[in-house]
Amino acid sequence: MKKTLLVIAAIVALSFTGKLSAQTATPGVTKSQANQQARIQEGKQSGELTRREKRNLQLQQAKIQKDKKIAKSDGVVTPKERRQLNREQKHASRNIYRQKHDAQTKK
Repeated sequence: MKKTLLVIAAIVALSFTGKLSAQTATPGVTKSQANQQARIQEGKQSGELTRREKRNLQLQQAKIQKDKKIAKSDGVVTPKERRQLNREQKHASRNIYRQKHDAQTKK
């Protein structure tokens, strides 16, 4: 009897934590962040980005990370919050492209 109750309690606990993590999961944003960080690093190493450009792009990434943390803080990432994070990621991606392809280069 006690074993059965323990097993049931464990199953309920696991299913509850699974639901919580699914509601706060942002794999698309996390993947984009990693990709954008790599693009920024590559741009710095190749000389396509100046120090100032890299710093500004890194600050933009830090803001996205902060916004993601705020969105997850209440335990649920709403569709509106996801759209906002995706919008910020697209904007950051355009900024990376523009900075890497402008006339400024590392001296």
